[in-house]
Amino acid sequence: MPELPEVETVRRGLQPVMEGAKIVKAELRRADLRFAFQRDFISRLQGQTVTGLGRRAKYLLADLASGDVLLMHLGMSGSFRVIEAGQEGAPGEFHHPRGKDAAHDHVLFRMSSGADVVFNDPRRFGYMKVIARGALEDEPLLRGLGPEPLGNAFDAAMLARACTGKKTSLKAALLDQRVVAGLGNIYVCEALYRAHLSPRRLAATLATKKGEPTDLARRLVAAIHAVLNEAIRAGGSSLRDHRQTSGELGYFQHSFRVYDREGQKCGTPGCSGIIRRFVQNGRSTFWCPKCQK
Repeated sequence: MPELPEVETVRRGLQPVMEGAKIVKAELRRADLRFAFQRDFISRLQGQTVTGLGRRAKYLLADLASGDVLLMHLGMSGSFRVIEAGQEGAPGEFHHPRGKDAAHDHVLFRMSSGADVVFNDPRRFGYMKVIARGALEDEPLLRGLGPEPLGNAFDAAMLARACTGKKTSLKAALLDQRVVAGLGNIYVCEALYRAHLSPRRLAATLATKKGEPTDLARRLVAAIHAVLNEAIRAGGSSLRDHRQTSGELGYFQHSFRVYDREGQKCGTPGCSGIIRRFVQNGRSTFWCPKCQK
C-alpha cells in the first residue's frame, strides 16, 4: 500500500491542476470501489471549486468552496493520472508503462484548469467520500489517527509518551496509526535501520520509567524525519503499483538501505553483518542483526 511519501508525491502532482480550479464535471464509472459511493457524491462535487489540497496520514483531502471535503484513499493499487490537452505527463528515466485499461478508470474529474484527473484502481481497494468539514474530526476513517511524523507535534517526547509501558515490539508500535500516522512497512524498516534499533526491541525502551524520552527515541525520530524527507524528494518508492501522477516511477526504491535487500552486506560503515528477513506481525521485516540492537 502506498505510504506517506507516495501519497504526498501524488498530492503535489495533483495540486497544480486541482487547487483553485472548479470541478466542471465529476463522473463515476461504477457504483463502488472498496465502499459504495454516496448517493449525493456527484452533486456535492460538481461545480465546486477546490480551495486546497492537503494530506492527513495516507489520505488526500480536497477542501471545497461549499465547506465539504473530498477524502480520497489510494488503497493497494489506486493511482491518479493527469491528462491535459489529450497528453499525459511525460515519462521519466525510470518510467514503466502504466496500465490504461479503461475498465479500471473508475472516477474522472474534469477541472476548469483544462485537465482531466482520472483515478484508476484495478484492485478496487481505494475509496472516496465527501464529508462536511465540521464533521471531519468525528469521521471514523480519521478519528484516532496519531500525529503526522513530519509535523511539529511529533518529537521524541511525544513518541516516548505513546510508547511508555507498551509491551509490543518497536516495529509494531510504529505501524500503529494511533501512535504515528502514515508510516508503513517500508519506511519503518528503513528508519529502524538508520537508527540502529532492532525491530524486535520493546517499544517501551524508548521511554524512561517517568515517561521521558531516551536517546533511542531521539535517534529514531531523527531517522524517521530523514527517511521520509528523502523519499518525498525522490518522489516516493515504486513497489508494484505506485506511480506519480505524471506516470513516472518514484526513485526512492534505488536508495533502500535495508528493505528488500535480504542476503546483501550491511551498508553501515564498519559493520560486517548480512541483511536478514523475517516475518513480523504478518509483514516482511528486513534488518541487520549485527548493528541493529
